[in-house]
Amino acid sequence: MGASDKLRGLAVILNMINIADSIHSAAFPLLFSVVWIAAIEEVIQAWYMDDSDEDQRLPHHREPKEFVSLDQLAELGVLSWRLDADNYENDEELKKIREERGYSYMDFCEVCPEKLPNYEEKIKNFFEEHLHTDEEIRYCVAGSGYFDVRDHNERWIRVWVKKGAMIVLPAGIYHRFTLDSDNYIKAMRLFVGDPVWTPYNRPHDHLPARKEYIENFLQKESGGKAVDAAA
Repeated sequence: MGASDKLRGLAVILNMINIADSIHSAAFPLLFSVVWIAAIEEVIQAWYMDDSDEDQRLPHHREPKEFVSLDQLAELGVLSWRLDADNYENDEELKKIREERGYSYMDFCEVCPEKLPNYEEKIKNFFEEHLHTDEEIRYCVAGSGYFDVRDHNERWIRVWVKKGAMIVLPAGIYHRFTLDSDNYIKAMRLFVGDPVWTPYNRPHDHLPARKEYIENFLQKESGGKAVDAAA
């Protein structure tokens, strides 16, 4: 093989390396995104609910099962993260989220028959469909539970949060909460400023928070058409 042939062969190899590097550079963000979503979905899963009146703590999957992606939840204003629940006191990611979103208040709430005063009454109230005029932020540091939210067609979506899951429900979204069959959750509650936990049971469609939610999320999903929120 002459010198010119060796140079041409080297050029081909270098070109192949450059192509491989280009593919790797283009694919890495996509690969990272897939891995990141998969990691979150280990602690947060969502699906459309059936219409059964069975125990509210059961999964209530449709048949066949119909899962809902994190992107679909985000379209409804529901945000989610996976955090290190074993290190929440020193978690830099949690600190960053709190600083960026202004979550200055923090406390903990344990929901189970042994720890929550007036448990039966409160768990019943939690499962009444309601809204808040501020975000509802919950970070599950132990246990698990269900947050139910409605999509733009009024169908119930069940969001299962487990240890390590942080969820933000936007102001004005109708929702409810229940434990799952394990009967225990410990959640960090975050808030902007002094906490206001007031629930407004449906219907409260005259509230500005509800009107803003419809405008920001539901009307976009329905192509700008008005949504009958009182149905």
